[in-house]
Amino acid sequence: MKLKDKLSNYNFFCLFLYLTLIIGFLYEENLNFGSYYDWTNAYKLPIKDFSENFTKTLLNYEKYGQRHSPVYLIFLSFFLDLNFSFDQIRLVHLHLSLSLVWIFYKCLRLKFQNIDKRYLQLLSLVIFLSPTFRSLSIWPDSRLPGLILFSLSIYYFLHFLKFNSLKYAWFTCFSLIISAYISPNFLVFFLYYFFFFFKRLEFKYFIILPFFTCLVGVPAVYYIFFLEVNFLFTNSFDTDIVDNNLFFLKYNLVDKILIISSIIFFHLLPILFFKEIYNKFFGYIKKNLIKILIPLFLFFYFFAYKVFTGGGIFFQLSNILFDNNYLFFIVCFFSYSFIMFLSKLNIVNLLLISLIIASNIQYSIYHKYYEPMILIVFFTLFQNLDLKFFFQDKKGLVYLYLFSSFYILARIFKIFFLV
Repeated sequence: MKLKDKLSNYNFFCLFLYLTLIIGFLYEENLNFGSYYDWTNAYKLPIKDFSENFTKTLLNYEKYGQRHSPVYLIFLSFFLDLNFSFDQIRLVHLHLSLSLVWIFYKCLRLKFQNIDKRYLQLLSLVIFLSPTFRSLSIWPDSRLPGLILFSLSIYYFLHFLKFNSLKYAWFTCFSLIISAYISPNFLVFFLYYFFFFFKRLEFKYFIILPFFTCLVGVPAVYYIFFLEVNFLFTNSFDTDIVDNNLFFLKYNLVDKILIISSIIFFHLLPILFFKEIYNKFFGYIKKNLIKILIPLFLFFYFFAYKVFTGGGIFFQLSNILFDNNYLFFIVCFFSYSFIMFLSKLNIVNLLLISLIIASNIQYSIYHKYYEPMILIVFFTLFQNLDLKFFFQDKKGLVYLYLFSSFYILARIFKIFFLV
C-alpha cells in the first residue's frame, strides 16, 4: 500500500474514533457510571461558586465534601466568567483531553525510535477505547488533566534519559508539579524521577531540584494544614469505617497490593498473549513458586476490603458470581506473580509499581484510577522490557483493540444489567 493511502486510512480511523467521542458527548455516554453524577453533584456547584465568589469558595472548599483538588475547577470557572455554559465548558474540556493521545504518541516516538511511526500512532489511538478516558473527557474531572500533565512529565523525562540534559530535568519537574497540584496522587512519582536524576546529574544540580520541588509545594501545605482546608480526607465511602474505629483498614497495604496488582494484570493481559512473554512469565513462576506463595498466603489472611464498591473487575466478578473472594485470590496469584516478574527484570520497576500502589491513599480503589495510566506507564517508564515481539507482530495491536473493545462492552453490560 502506498504511503499516501496509509496516511489516508490512518486519518480516517483517527477521525472515526474522534467522532465516537463526540457522539458519546451528545448522547451523554457514561461508561464509568459515576462520572456523570460526579460532574452533576460534586463539580458544577464549586465551579459556579468559584466564578461568583473566589475567595470564600477557596477558603471553604472542604465543605463541598470531595477529595479532588480545586485547581482544575478554578480553571474551569474562568470559562463561566466568559459566559460559557456548562455544556460548552464540557466541550472545551473534551478537546483539551485529546492532548493525552498526542502526548502518549510523542512519548512512544522517543522510546521506540526504530519502530514505524504509523504503528505507534495506532498504539496511541487505543486510548480512545478507554472507558475512563471517554467518561472523564465527556464529564470533566481533575484526574484526566492530571494524567495529561503526568504524561507530559514522562515525555520530558524520556528526553532527559536520551540527552542527559539538566533543562529536561527541570521540564520534568515543572510538568509533574502542575500535575500534582491538579491531581495530588501523581506527587509520589517524583521519587521515580529523582532516582534517575541522582544517578545522572551532578550532585549540586540534584540537590536544587528536590529543594525547588518542596518550595513549590509550600502553598499547598499552607492551604491544607495551616488554613485547614483539608479536602483530601472529606466525604469518602469509608467514613463509616473511620467512625467505627477501624481506621487502620483505610490504609491496609495488603488490600492495595492485591487489588491494584490485579488491575495492573488485567490491563496488561494482551501482552501475555505473546508466547515470548508468556513463556518467560510462567518460567518465572515455576522457579519462584515458594517465594510467591509464602507472602501471598499472608496477604490473603490480612485482606480486609469490606466496602463493596470498586475493588477492580476481578474482585467484583468474584463477589458477584460466587459471593466470596476465592476467584479473586486465584487471579491474585497470577497478578502478584506478574508484578514480581516485572520487578525482577529491573529493580526500578519495583519502585515504579510501589509508587503506583502508593498513589492511592484512600480506602476505596477503582479501575478508573489506573486506566489508561497503566498502559502509558508500561510502554514508557518500565525498564528492561524487550517489546520487539510486540512491535514485530501486528497481532499486538489487534489484541489491544479487541481487549479494549471487550472492556467497553463489559462496562455497558454492567451499567445496563448489574447496576
